[in-house]
Amino acid sequence: MMSILAVLLENMGCSCSRPHSFNEADTEENVQAAEIERRIAQETKAEQHIHKLLLLGAGESGKSTIFKQIKLLFQNGFDAAELRSYTSVIHANVYQTIKILYDGAKELAQSESNSSILYDEAKELPQSESNSSKYEISPENKEIGEKLSEIGSRLDYPLLTKELANEIKILWEDAAIQETYSHGNILQVPDCAQYFMENLERLSEVDYVPTKDDVLNARVRTTGVVEIQFSPVGENRKSGEVYRLYDVGGQRNERRKWIHLFEGVTAVIFCAAISEYDQMAFEDEKKNRMMDTKELFEWVLNQACFEKTSFMLFLNKFDIFEKKVQKVPLSVCEWFKDYQPMASGKQEVEHAYEFVKKKFEELYFQSSKPDRVDRVFKIYRTTALDQKLVKKTFKLVDETLRRRNLIEAGLL
Repeated sequence: MMSILAVLLENMGCSCSRPHSFNEADTEENVQAAEIERRIAQETKAEQHIHKLLLLGAGESGKSTIFKQIKLLFQNGFDAAELRSYTSVIHANVYQTIKILYDGAKELAQSESNSSILYDEAKELPQSESNSSKYEISPENKEIGEKLSEIGSRLDYPLLTKELANEIKILWEDAAIQETYSHGNILQVPDCAQYFMENLERLSEVDYVPTKDDVLNARVRTTGVVEIQFSPVGENRKSGEVYRLYDVGGQRNERRKWIHLFEGVTAVIFCAAISEYDQMAFEDEKKNRMMDTKELFEWVLNQACFEKTSFMLFLNKFDIFEKKVQKVPLSVCEWFKDYQPMASGKQEVEHAYEFVKKKFEELYFQSSKPDRVDRVFKIYRTTALDQKLVKKTFKLVDETLRRRNLIEAGLL
């Protein structure tokens, strides 16, 4: 009897303890759920303090260089692995550049030869002027040129060896290549050409690791969307605003990917390469790059979702512009056909810059509906490769946006 009673009591104890274990499980689940909700709320609150910046512009406008500068200035820069990852990109830039120049020299020589043949109407004998000779590669360098042009046509480029670097250097120094380089605006020669050609020996070292400047000069087309989070005054959120900057491909076939990023943007940073007023678009060699930039800027301004969005216009590549504008008149561009030079030297550079700046200002106000004229609009003169200038510019952008936030909050 006692044993049966003991079993009954034991069973009763077990049955009584089961709800207790269920309560413990429920409590644990509730704690986990509460923790998840707390984290979501915390992250949501943190996201509310992050301002979204959209970096837009046409291809080759310098957007991606600005993006890399932000990483260097306001984050930890590039680690050793990231730097090494640029080796193949830089070597590709070298091969692509020398191919463009060699093939370009041949095209220019042929073009000049065709246009300079004059016919003597009486004797019907062709007479050739010597213009094409300035684009004629010296006989001893033609074999090198053909070899390098073939390498530049490949999908996979070899590592840059000392032997190949020496051949590239020889071809680069050929008078015809230098003459061709002076006409780089019609050949899609990248801005980084001279920088890399002057550093061939270092770039071809066996243990070569790209430097910060190498990475900034490296050219690789942005595809898709890349983002970076930063604060212009440090990581401490109490000391300044926190921004999330999005960079997207500027080529025409990449622009359709922009649309989904347009919502909730604090400011658009639009890059315009003002040095490209005499160059043609990469995707359409009949389209002037400045005209393409003008149309793109106008299109962005008219997007409904940017009704209250601030606009920061970076008139970029000023370093190239100030050299070019003293040799190539602004009026070669249809948009600037009414430009009249007023001076020479630095005065002319400033006069030309102010003219371009005014054109963009007029376009902004012409493209802004009456209910949008009060949105913030600032113009900055930039050179993406100049780290000090980029740092100063972003601190000015930060001040402008912080002031706007205070005004909207009714604190100013």
